[in-house]
Amino acid sequence: MHINICKSETGNNKGSSGQLVNYLEKENRLQQEQNPRLEPEYWFNHQNQEIQPYQVRYDIDHNVDRLSRDEAKFFLVNISPSEHELLFLKEEYGEEGARQQLKQYANEVMDEYARNFKKDKVQSNKDILYYGKLEYHRYYTHKDEEVKQGFAKRGEQKPGEQMHVQVRP
Repeated sequence: MHINICKSETGNNKGSSGQLVNYLEKENRLQQEQNPRLEPEYWFNHQNQEIQPYQVRYDIDHNVDRLSRDEAKFFLVNISPSEHELLFLKEEYGEEGARQQLKQYANEVMDEYARNFKKDKVQSNKDILYYGKLEYHRYYTHKDEEVKQGFAKRGEQKPGEQMHVQVRP
């Protein structure tokens, strides 16, 4: 399992979170183009599994108490199981069960994230604002060797099991 924290996939984390929310909705947009009847992949947290993107943006953008204009308003936590781990989860729990296991694991990661603040008022993931988004694909970027060598194009889906979670604390 690979977990990392970065400022933002889209670069600007000091203003509105709208650009990042839009970026993380890309798979829902592609799915709607291909089959409008399919249910979108909703955002989730420890309380709710069906959160709309507009709610995520609003809550993150309004959670700025005691932050200056130049401070980061949000980050992105990537939770990326290996292909081997994903295949194990799917074999053990089935497709839907694997998705739920990964979401539950993301909530547990955010529980630990919260405890690491070492503040009396922050004891668990219930004490912080965060939203997770399950994604099924990864896409080549200009940084990938396959793109640099001409074997793949930027924006193409990477092969294999690529399910992962992106969390916005």
